[in-house]
Amino acid sequence: MPELLTAYDHVCVLVGDDERAHQVLSHYRPPPLLLGCTQAVWHGRGDVALVRNYDFPIGIVSDHFESTSWFGREVISKAQRPWGGCLDGMNADGLVASATFGGSPSQGLGFSIILILRYVLETCKHVAEAVEALRRIPVALSQNVTLLDASGAHATVFLGPDRVPAVSQALACTNHQEIGTQAGRTATDSVERQQAALRALADPEMTLEDLTASFLQPPIYSRSWSSPTVYSAVYRPAERRVDYIWPGKCWTQRIGQFESGEYTHDYGELLPLMPRS
Repeated sequence: MPELLTAYDHVCVLVGDDERAHQVLSHYRPPPLLLGCTQAVWHGRGDVALVRNYDFPIGIVSDHFESTSWFGREVISKAQRPWGGCLDGMNADGLVASATFGGSPSQGLGFSIILILRYVLETCKHVAEAVEALRRIPVALSQNVTLLDASGAHATVFLGPDRVPAVSQALACTNHQEIGTQAGRTATDSVERQQAALRALADPEMTLEDLTASFLQPPIYSRSWSSPTVYSAVYRPAERRVDYIWPGKCWTQRIGQFESGEYTHDYGELLPLMPRS
């Protein structure tokens, strides 16, 4: 990711002569993190969208949604610490990218997926370019990345430090990879959530609004304290629009019309070890 070197050098200067800080900022070989997350690609009624839930311990998640333009292309994203991190986002060309944990405990010599997503959104224009970038960049942990662009092209790329990247046309993705993989399924109810999303997509009466509503209900929506649903997002690349959603709240942002603001969500009392169903 040579395009990021100048920006990386700049933030290293900002933190001073601290080798450990420079290592953290590099996103190289991050610690393992197990989490939920569900995402689905919608093709219907003349519209395309990517709907996603991000599930993670609330105290660890950054509270920033941002608009950036590192190389002249605006990117709206859910930012995540440290520098450069991006959990999901969309760029001015209408490319959307979103990541989930892939389910395997494997670790390797590579970069965090949140920096790789940043790179993809800052430098790629469409799904085919993004797939090629994901295939060549070494990733540290097991990850799944779903891509969608304004043309309707989509792909889910299964990545890991111990495997060759694989490209799938799966419309729903959770926290396992190809059929037959087992790691992570019991802990995150990954198969159950994926099947719920696939059933919703297969319903001939389904609308994008109804699909979004299903992401705010179990088994997809989580109230568990260990990995609650922190936010939902609906990316509409043809409109260059994203809706960030919490129960009772929708915050819309658009490429070229990003509006600063604040919202504090009350998650209420999260329930320990609550099953998703």
